[in-house]
This record gives sequence, C-alpha cells and structure tokens, in this order.
Amino acid sequence: MAMEAATIEKLIKEGIPDAVVEIADLRGDGDHYAALVTSTAFKGKSRVQQHQMVYAALQGKMGGELHALALTTAVPEGA
Repeated sequence: MAMEAATIEKLIKEGIPDAVVEIADLRGDGDHYAALVTSTAFKGKSRVQQHQMVYAALQGKMGGELHALALTTAVPEGA
C-alpha cells in the first residue's frame, strides 16, 4: 500500500514541529519519494542523528507503507 506525500509531510511535521518539508514523488507511483527536511532541531547533530529523527517521526512506516525515501536533511541558514 502506497503512502501519500501529504501523509509523509504531516508525520514529519508532527515529529519535528518546526520542520520545513519538501517532498517529490520520484516515479509517480506513491512508493518512491525524495524529501528535503530543514529544521533547527538538527543543529549540532550528525547527519545520521538527523536522519534518525526523521525516521522516528515516520513512526515505523519506513520499509512498510513507505517503500523508499531519499532523505536530505539541513539546518536553516543562520540557525
């Protein structure tokens, strides 16, 4: 079962409230997405820790309802 981009964005924003989330459906099939997540919560954290925060926000749906996610994380400029 595919996951809607809006659902992915909602889950990430619930888990990381100040996140700015940009999602692209890479194949148009609802199974392969790319996400850019920008948040001040990532400041001082390693890239692995940042990705773990996003995966935690997805509440275990990665690999199930959400098949593939090319994830990029960033801290806002000036944060």
